[in-house]
Amino acid sequence: MPLGAYLTLAALVFAIGLFGVLTRRNAVGILLGIELMLNAVNINLVAFARFSGDLGGILFTLFTIAITVAEVAVGLAIVIVIFRVRRTVEADHLDLLRG
Repeated sequence: MPLGAYLTLAALVFAIGLFGVLTRRNAVGILLGIELMLNAVNINLVAFARFSGDLGGILFTLFTIAITVAEVAVGLAIVIVIFRVRRTVEADHLDLLRG
């Protein structure tokens, strides 16, 4: 497959993730949209690494996947704590930092 096909796929996945982040009210849905956006970045990194013949992009992708897993674990833990306190995960009702 040519490089353009991978870039088109990554752009489509990124656009779907961005749409999910901007339109969802549920915190879990927003986290899923962010995950899609990060996966689109990983697709770009692997595609450029494959076509340039450099392993640096693939190693950086593995690093970003590890960071993404940690981010999801922390994000879900925060959502669970907020649900226990507020009994909702709707982003419109999350005003815990207001004084």
